[in-house]
Amino acid sequence: MPELPEVETTCRGIKPHILNKIIVNVVIRQAKLRWPIPDELPSLLKNQQIINVERRAKYILIHTSHGTLLIHLGMSGSLRVVSSTADNGKHDHFDVDCGDVVLRYHDPRRFGCVLWFDHEPNEHFLLSKLGPEPFDTIMTGNYLYQLSRQRQCSIKSFIMNSHNIVGVGNIYASEALFMAGINPNRKACRLSKTSHDKLIKAIQTVLTQAIQQGGTTLRDFVNDQGKPGYFKQSLQVYGRNDLECHQCGDAIKMIKQHQRATYYCTNCQK
Repeated sequence: MPELPEVETTCRGIKPHILNKIIVNVVIRQAKLRWPIPDELPSLLKNQQIINVERRAKYILIHTSHGTLLIHLGMSGSLRVVSSTADNGKHDHFDVDCGDVVLRYHDPRRFGCVLWFDHEPNEHFLLSKLGPEPFDTIMTGNYLYQLSRQRQCSIKSFIMNSHNIVGVGNIYASEALFMAGINPNRKACRLSKTSHDKLIKAIQTVLTQAIQQGGTTLRDFVNDQGKPGYFKQSLQVYGRNDLECHQCGDAIKMIKQHQRATYYCTNCQK
């Protein structure tokens, strides 16, 4: 699944090509995604101007003059900017035609969504209960520390809960915990404020590095130019079960937490 860096990379990639463009047409080839694409979307979007493109958690928000297009890439989705003459492929389900360029949504597994909201976007049911962004000013070690009091869940589950902090998916949770030297099995409520300070700094560093390197090459993700991300080359623990830890040489261990694979070094992470 595309995580926060992949989504951020996509937003940055498509924004220069579609910002301030007028939508001249909308094509729906397959409406049956996670939630159906609204039938009235072509008439709602036609002749509207795209005034901003931004990310909230793992959602892409394309703001127009009369509302917001809310897109989630699901397990295998991608957005690409193509020429108006480009042929569509089998899994190209949705186009926003801006005249000279087309924003095209591609999703083989159809677990993503393309929805419309004509009110304040943060009031949408998919966004209204989300926690802060990892780079928000409120997001400090003390904030996480206070939030984690009385939380009996593992620290990995705690930081992956989007009600606490958004955008820390499975890959980057493992990587951040390794960077901070924290065992993913530890209970969130048992970590000190100092450990939370280290953890939020690690989360921010790992995500920043991933964004700079274009996201992680996993499964079907491609960026707006159809090229894979490059952060996979830099992963320290994720996907490295039984391989040597880059820091101490011990074998990386893989366990399951809530049906998700967790990778860590038992020597470096306490």
